[in-house]
Amino acid sequence: MKNLEAIRNKDNFICDMDGVIYHGNLLIPHVKEFIEWLNDNHKNYLFLTNGSGRSPKELAQKLERMGLTVGEEHFYTSAQATASFLKSQCPGGSAYVIGDAGLVCALYEAGFSMNDVNPDYVVFGGTKFINYEQIEKASRLVMNGAKLIGTNSDLVDPSENGIIPACRALIAPIELTTGKKAYYVGKPNPLMMRHALKELNCHRADAVLIGDRMDTDIIAGIETEIDTVLVLSGVTTMEDLTKFAYRPKYILNDVGDIVNA
Repeated sequence: MKNLEAIRNKDNFICDMDGVIYHGNLLIPHVKEFIEWLNDNHKNYLFLTNGSGRSPKELAQKLERMGLTVGEEHFYTSAQATASFLKSQCPGGSAYVIGDAGLVCALYEAGFSMNDVNPDYVVFGGTKFINYEQIEKASRLVMNGAKLIGTNSDLVDPSENGIIPACRALIAPIELTTGKKAYYVGKPNPLMMRHALKELNCHRADAVLIGDRMDTDIIAGIETEIDTVLVLSGVTTMEDLTKFAYRPKYILNDVGDIVNA
């Protein structure tokens, strides 16, 4: 109980989404109570997702359909982080994109144009809509000099139907074909964590990171020196902890444990 009070006393909450808030289109139990608790206790919070397919507005609308009202200012995606990074690296550049609308829109907003002939970058985000022709074209562009960027390094995602392939699994054919390793912008890249702290306008000691993945969420928090909470409502089980040389500071069944302390 003392540990849970330490979590509850934090003023700033950085939360993953898939596996913490929902599985696909299914809300995880106790999430509504958790968000109500955040609002009632005047906590600052940011949903930091490695998903790249939806914009903050679309994520807010998705939660609205699930019965949750959360303003779009509470979301930051790996698509936004990728667009921000590329804008700083190559202002006004171009990209061949394999990904959903959220990624394309973020790149447009960052001043990038779409280019399938001689782009500066091949940008890959997790998507269900991928075919062999896209992989072939992306591989050829990378071999011709385009730099390969992945929005995130997740191998798998949780869904309402179980575990499904994610960005790093889907980009593997391009890496193997070209011999080039992608640069991944999303968690655990410190770029994402620094943005979260900046958005919340807080010091890392005043924040807590809640996630369901050891290899992205938890390691991102540890390397940024933010207290970490692993929830077992996503892809990680207690048995999985033996695979890692590091541990989260707290382990909970789901975010409801915080509310019901």
